[in-house]
Amino acid sequence: MPARAKDKDAVVDASESKKPLNEVFAELDEIIEKMESEDSLEKTFDMYKKGVSLLKDANESIDKIEKQVKVLDDDGILS
Repeated sequence: MPARAKDKDAVVDASESKKPLNEVFAELDEIIEKMESEDSLEKTFDMYKKGVSLLKDANESIDKIEKQVKVLDDDGILS
C-alpha cells in the first residue's frame, strides 16, 4: 500500500511542475499569432518546435487526467 501512495505523490509532483492547460493553450495562441507575422523561416521553425513541445506537454497532462477519471470508483472517489 505505501508504494501506491508514493505513486500518487509522484503523479502530483509531475503535474505541479507543468503549466496549467489554460496557460499552455494561451501560449500556443500567442505563438500562432507570432508565426503568422514572422518573415524569417528560421524563427518560424523555432516557434513551431516550441509549439509542438507545448502540445506534447498538454497531451501528457490530458492523458493523466483521463487515467485519473477512469480510476474513479462508483462513489466518485479516486482509488
